[in-house]
Amino acid sequence: MSDALTNRYEILFLFDCENGNPNGDPDAGNAPRIDPQDMHGLVSDVAIKRRIRNYVQTAYGNEMPNAIFIEHSGNLNVAIARAHEEAGDKQINGKKGATKMDVAEARNWMCQNFYDVRTFGAVMSTGKNAGQVRGPVQVAFSRSVDPIMPLDMSITRMAVAKPEGEVGKKMTSKELQEWTDEQPEDELRTMGRKSLIPYGLFIGKMFISAHLANLTGFGKKDLSLLLEALINMYEHDRSASKGIMTVRQPIYAFKHVGTDDGDQSQRQRQAMLGCCPAQVLFDEVIQVEKNNDAMKNDGVNVPRKYGHYRVAVYEDKIPKGVELLRLPQELEKI
Repeated sequence: MSDALTNRYEILFLFDCENGNPNGDPDAGNAPRIDPQDMHGLVSDVAIKRRIRNYVQTAYGNEMPNAIFIEHSGNLNVAIARAHEEAGDKQINGKKGATKMDVAEARNWMCQNFYDVRTFGAVMSTGKNAGQVRGPVQVAFSRSVDPIMPLDMSITRMAVAKPEGEVGKKMTSKELQEWTDEQPEDELRTMGRKSLIPYGLFIGKMFISAHLANLTGFGKKDLSLLLEALINMYEHDRSASKGIMTVRQPIYAFKHVGTDDGDQSQRQRQAMLGCCPAQVLFDEVIQVEKNNDAMKNDGVNVPRKYGHYRVAVYEDKIPKGVELLRLPQELEKI
């Protein structure tokens, strides 16, 4: 059975954050990202893809063919240079630059061996140049269902890292200890800040192109791994700053299967290209609503947990030629 992807997909997933910072903005003192027009929270596509990469790296030990190209504190040019070497490029160390064929072979090698390249794509024109890959999986900014309330908390740091600069670097451990013993106790503590939101439920959206998947080699096994990573991405990426973040199940996958029952080739073409706009599926089929009765029972007037929402699925609004899969329960139908 072929592993090639033959269907277009749209994915809708819900995740929430309790007493944490879902995605800090470095340009705003690492405060939670917010749409200033309506105070709804935002989580960048980069943050979602980072956690998917982290899960795949954890699950497969960063080994090919599921290695991760964009990893923490890595040098992208190392992998690009190896791609040229493995592809047999003889010109990379000479005066002449890599030919178009050399670049194509290096790009193909990167797709075959790095999961995130064949999934999300990559710009690999640095260093020895392995070209660019347009990934079949694209992730949009996630947005909270309701406005969020960012909080900036003061915290006490019970130790310091002084003396700073070159002075501290040149001191021995004995000199540092003597310096510490001479300081007033109050000066050996300092204050810090921590940004968080009490609660927020976010809607994430993902798009998967069968056409681009066939160009990068992204197959059905890769799609299963992607969905596995999406479901579990926060379970293996815990930190105090993130609070309690959870991907809520089920994840909703819209699979385009085609509408033409008489012509199989035409039906397959429809399945690859899609049978309706993505926004029809996102806006009309699934609605996330407040559960006012649950909030009233808990004595709150704003949602403070996942139980304060309900997800309504309108099966009758699913267009012809599209199937709705609930994951992970129906993962085998992918």
